[in-house]
Amino acid sequence: MHLSRRDFIGQAAAFAALGAAGRPGPRVGHATTAVTTGAQPRAKETVLFQGDSITDCGRSRDVAAPNRAAALGTGYPLLIASEVLAEQPRRDIAFFNRGISGNRVPDLTARWQADTLDLRPDVLSVLIGVNDLWHKLMGQSSGTVAEYESGYAALLSQASSALPGVRLVVLEPFVLRTGAVTGAWFPEFDERRAAARRVADAARATFVPLQGMFERLSRSAPPEYWAADGVHPTPAGHAEIARLWRQKVRL
Repeated sequence: MHLSRRDFIGQAAAFAALGAAGRPGPRVGHATTAVTTGAQPRAKETVLFQGDSITDCGRSRDVAAPNRAAALGTGYPLLIASEVLAEQPRRDIAFFNRGISGNRVPDLTARWQADTLDLRPDVLSVLIGVNDLWHKLMGQSSGTVAEYESGYAALLSQASSALPGVRLVVLEPFVLRTGAVTGAWFPEFDERRAAARRVADAARATFVPLQGMFERLSRSAPPEYWAADGVHPTPAGHAEIARLWRQKVRL
């Protein structure tokens, strides 16, 4: 059966709903790394999505090959890859997702070589930060805004040094005031958002401003329509992240 581009994206968003429904909060301590396989021919362009559960979005650890729906998860990485691959079928481009639910900047640091640098991406897209505060509020970790900023900056610096010419993309951490997100998150969460922006500017990365986007969207529908627990996007939320990412990155 032939699917139109609109129908395909709609089905991808529907699968995202299943993934989001089973993920009410971060999987603390989950540190499974990506499955590795033998040497594979490298595409002319490689795009890597890195981060926590918002990026992970139920991706399969059993599939390491690029451009596979199971390996990309059910969120914005799948939506972005789907559109680019459908629009440019002759383009030699590989999409990977290495987000891991529950990750913080220290977790990314521990697996940065294997799950980022060794993949040698031409475009490296990172969304990290919500767990750095959420786990702290739950008493499961510690860490200051300054530590978050310095650790994040070090990761991007390593990427730039190891991968000359890499295009860096920093997605702004975001939350909506609903579900798990209470007044206790502020003002520190806003300070961490500002830190992510400084990190992006210092690394000359493309910055994708998600907080303001979701606040504007919440004027047309309740916050839980976009992120049911205030953190994890719904299918509609993932679609908007993908839309803004493509607008800013212009892949």
